[in-house]
Amino acid sequence: MRTGSEPATARSALRARLWLSVWGEVWTVFGTVAFVLVGRPGWAAACAALWLVVTVDLAVVLRRLRQGPHWQPGRDIPPYRPLDGRR
Repeated sequence: MRTGSEPATARSALRARLWLSVWGEVWTVFGTVAFVLVGRPGWAAACAALWLVVTVDLAVVLRRLRQGPHWQPGRDIPPYRPLDGRR
């Protein structure tokens, strides 16, 4: 069902992002440690920077998952209407 407000009401596959972030955490930690041990500081810094990005993404995903069904609704819940600015 298209409502024309998809950019404002789009939902993310948070569980898939969670597992991809965990996978990214494992590999960036491994890469950082491996490049430090091999003596490649440039690559170690690049992996460490990517590790930071993956950690922030993981924190955002976990926060959204804990916020409940507004961010992770089931298949039987229709898309939310965009907020109109009034409460």
